[in-house]
Amino acid sequence: MSLKMSGHFTYKRLLRFVISPILMIICTAVYGVVDGFFISNYVGKLPFAAVNLVMPVDLVPVAIGFMIGEGGNALISKKLGENKRGIANQYFSLLVYTTAVIGVALSLAGYAFTPAIADILGANAQLKPYCVEYGRILFAAQFFYVLQNIFQSFFIAAGKPDLSLKVSLLSGGINVLLDVLFIVVLQWGVAGAAWATALGQVAGGMVPLAYFARKNSSLLQITRTRLNLPVLFKTFTNGSSDMVSVLSASVITALYNYQLLSIAGEDGVAAYGAIMYITFIFMSIYLGYASGSAPLISFQYGARNHGELHNLVRKSIILMLGMGLVITVAAELVAVPLLQAFVGYDRELFSLTVHGYRMYVLAFLLMGLNIWGAALFTALNNGLVSAAISFLRTFGFEMAAVLLLPLWLGIDGIWISIFVAELCTCFFTVYFVVRKREVYHY
Repeated sequence: MSLKMSGHFTYKRLLRFVISPILMIICTAVYGVVDGFFISNYVGKLPFAAVNLVMPVDLVPVAIGFMIGEGGNALISKKLGENKRGIANQYFSLLVYTTAVIGVALSLAGYAFTPAIADILGANAQLKPYCVEYGRILFAAQFFYVLQNIFQSFFIAAGKPDLSLKVSLLSGGINVLLDVLFIVVLQWGVAGAAWATALGQVAGGMVPLAYFARKNSSLLQITRTRLNLPVLFKTFTNGSSDMVSVLSASVITALYNYQLLSIAGEDGVAAYGAIMYITFIFMSIYLGYASGSAPLISFQYGARNHGELHNLVRKSIILMLGMGLVITVAAELVAVPLLQAFVGYDRELFSLTVHGYRMYVLAFLLMGLNIWGAALFTALNNGLVSAAISFLRTFGFEMAAVLLLPLWLGIDGIWISIFVAELCTCFFTVYFVVRKREVYHY
């Protein structure tokens, strides 16, 4: 059923609209958790550390997909709000074709340079063979993965958030089933994990491509289009904050791994990997809400419905603050049983992981407000402010914290870095939201 973006949104209706994007990203996170579980328990601690070391590279297509998907989503939803469906479909088609070209380039370049990438990420002689084996297989599927990421955003603009969830369930389900087959039954090791993930990504990219390529019941369809550089430029700049957020996550993850490798060795990298798998489940709630609510804001902004725009912004702020408290408490409560499943086979590693996790999840108190704040300005077609929030949050505050705090606090400085970064970012998020209120009439 297509959920309309017009009309008044109560808390119930708003949550109903965003539930599919939230569940979609949670599903993606859960499937990643399953990947990590099988690698850690059935392949070994060393391959698990290697996979986590190369994982930042897999965030590159996510970054590009988010940039084009969220940046283009704002333009397309605004045109739909202005009742210009034909133009919206032209923009949509142009962005799909552009993404396909980028995906091919990523696959070819990534496959060729995987060994060099492993060296840059700090892989030692023990870790590098696993990094290269895993990375090259994943790069082969980058074309499909980047398409999957843009369609996750466009399904929402098309008024079909439920289909986005179904595609995620299909992709993730294939991944999990093939993990069991390739890792447990056939014992293919790291290669089995990579092939399971890659084939899931192929399904995640091809199914929505086939859906939008034909006549369908959504608001969008791939049609003939033409090169429109201003639209591409606006999409890239408007979505720059989303790209910055994901790319910075890639860089920050690599930096965390580097610092942990130097302080705690392979155990530090393995611990951080387990923490990231679990925390991404909770982070997905914020990401899903931001992604799901952004088209609503763009639509109301395009329709110049200032009253409803104010309503959406006010309710979103309240929800983000409330979720922050609930999610933080929940994350602390489930620490031991979840981490036990990942690294319970190694007592020292388990103790290190639990300790780091309990400090790391304090960031959830403010993370949601910062993620939503950046998404708000993307939705309002203000990529500059959105990018500023995202840049300060990661490349600014978190990078500085990861580099500096360990000098005084040791490994605890690494674990607490993200909380310090979210706290500092929060001041700027609040400043921009208040400062721009009169400009956008929310």
